[in-house]
Amino acid sequence: MKIIISHDIDHITVFEHKKDLIIPKFIIRSFIELGLGYISFSELGLRFRDILKNKWNNIEELATFNKENNVPATLFIGVNNGRGLSYSLEDSKFWINKIKEKGFKIGVHGIAYDNLDSIKTEFEIFKQISGLDKFGIRMHYLMKNDETIELLSKVGYVYDSSMYGINNPIKIGDLWEFPLCIMDGNLVYKNSRYQNQTLEQIKDTTKIMLEEAFSKGINYFTILFHDRYFSDSFKTWKDWYIWLIEYLKKNNFEFIDFENAINELNKVHINERQ
Repeated sequence: MKIIISHDIDHITVFEHKKDLIIPKFIIRSFIELGLGYISFSELGLRFRDILKNKWNNIEELATFNKENNVPATLFIGVNNGRGLSYSLEDSKFWINKIKEKGFKIGVHGIAYDNLDSIKTEFEIFKQISGLDKFGIRMHYLMKNDETIELLSKVGYVYDSSMYGINNPIKIGDLWEFPLCIMDGNLVYKNSRYQNQTLEQIKDTTKIMLEEAFSKGINYFTILFHDRYFSDSFKTWKDWYIWLIEYLKKNNFEFIDFENAINELNKVHINERQ
């Protein structure tokens, strides 16, 4: 079983949210999590520090960690706004170039999911900005309907990772669908709007999910960790990701990115048809 590590970029700055309620809601949630005992006073203070510093991304820090650990991660960045994704196209351009310079793969963090023209517009904007011909997508908040995957295939995406579940990749049209097996928020929140799990509980759940995938014969296990949480202001999240990479390495799991996984899948697909 090979591991695909991915990161969604949902926020870049604090100021991009000056016209919505993201910041007030975040502050209220942080105080509730403090009251529940799942974050410390120091974490709360660091969260306010991040707001004052106008810093709501940790792309550089995460990229450095991944490079030091030889993790070929893929980052998904938006070129459209919606549902709390509010950063500018200029910021997208800056970070797309930065991520490419650092040697990591990049894809679209999609907003449009139910209209072919809108989906195509996002595809073309990203293609122009990135200079890439082939790339994939993950929908923001995993938004989709029964037609979304076919529409993504029609406009030219080579892969998607917006279906949640522990399953093997499947081919839909010309697109490979890589199910998302683990998402950080689902572990930390566990059926709640607030953090309600300790680090040890999250580790135990992760091990169970990896064992389930192995017993099901899963070939590619996809994991999502949001860059924003690679920070001491989200200590449980950051500690979990560092532990996860160390655990996977210690147990001899192989890391792979979506593109190389597709190359392997296509070879098998061709051989099966011959």
